[in-house]
Amino acid sequence: QLQLVESGGGLVRAGESLDLTCRLSGARSPFDGAGWYRQPPGKQRELVASIHILGTRNYADSVKGRFTISRDSAGNTFYLQMRSLKPEDTAVYYCSVGTFIEATYYPNSKWGQGTQVTVSS
Repeated sequence: QLQLVESGGGLVRAGESLDLTCRLSGARSPFDGAGWYRQPPGKQRELVASIHILGTRNYADSVKGRFTISRDSAGNTFYLQMRSLKPEDTAVYYCSVGTFIEATYYPNSKWGQGTQVTVSS
């Protein structure tokens, strides 16, 4: 069974950076993309970045220009580089793998435990 393990979260000040990592292990169904989601306190989970295996990247407007999603060549590890962090970026961050349908990303993996990112003002 596929497992995803997120790491790299922490407590930082506004304007600082963090790099998140998502490692895949176990058996998996085919997928053609991956995504990073976040869930702020008291709010719903939202997609912040996605990447197709062919390289196309998409970002939520709130993180465009500050976050970068990438992957290793084997497709076993995905990354989220976060720069110029803001207090509103505070959330639990989760990764997923899934598929793109008409350019929209849909996750189809079980959620990992997530990694907490806290940005102080």
